[in-house]
Amino acid sequence: MPKKIAVLGCGWLGFPLAKSFVKKGYQVNGATTSVDKIMNIAQHKINPFLLAVHQKHIEGNISYFLQDIDVLVVNIPPRIRSNSNANYVGKIKTLTRKIVDCNVKKVVFVSSTSVYSNKDGEVTEQTPTNPDTESGKQVLASEEILRNNADFETTIIRFGGLYGEDRHPVNMLSGRKNLTNPEAPVNLIHLDDCIEIINNIITQEIWGKTFNAAAPYHPTKENYYTEQALKLGITPPQYEKSNGDKGKTVNSINLDRYLGYKFIHPKLDYKAR
Repeated sequence: MPKKIAVLGCGWLGFPLAKSFVKKGYQVNGATTSVDKIMNIAQHKINPFLLAVHQKHIEGNISYFLQDIDVLVVNIPPRIRSNSNANYVGKIKTLTRKIVDCNVKKVVFVSSTSVYSNKDGEVTEQTPTNPDTESGKQVLASEEILRNNADFETTIIRFGGLYGEDRHPVNMLSGRKNLTNPEAPVNLIHLDDCIEIINNIITQEIWGKTFNAAAPYHPTKENYYTEQALKLGITPPQYEKSNGDKGKTVNSINLDRYLGYKFIHPKLDYKAR
């Protein structure tokens, strides 16, 4: 069993994940790029680090961050949509060299279902990857860099869209018009399930595997987001009645096969704070 875990990326997912590790009795290092977050991280008994991974170097003491670490959780977003010149693959290559140098043997990589085409229909972990977007292509290439390194074992988790009590896609969609693909299925997962899945992988020591992670409930976008908007008392989005792509339905077969995992929020329940 691991004793010391490092979380690279203590953001919306990484920070509560790190706190869950502390509750389980692990020693936890947590890294952020934000000076403002350092004190808050430290107040939750997480050893705080200010780190920023770049294409050719890492700002901050990455060697100390990774010293004597049993498991590293890599949770740094590509941010390619907001910066078309971002080189996520270069960042992962630079990070991989440090993982090897510091003798870390177990890695959890937070990936995305964007590695699959949106036109694939039902996708499982056995479905060939065929990303449509630049972000998906770079995330897939990063998966392969980590997976193919013989110096450590990597388990990859391809999360669907993330939501939780203070975050839901419907808030960004509210009031928007002429949205396409109303019949496409949603592939979402609650923060609670993200944290529990990662904890299960580490506790059960399931390494070298790839997991899809989306709740087993896939209503259409139009039905689901309209329903959620009405529940929250906000303006529902409006969709075109177009014959667009049907979209993919993400099936998380390996969660059941290797973890016996049962979702905490299988029906995508949501209550805003």
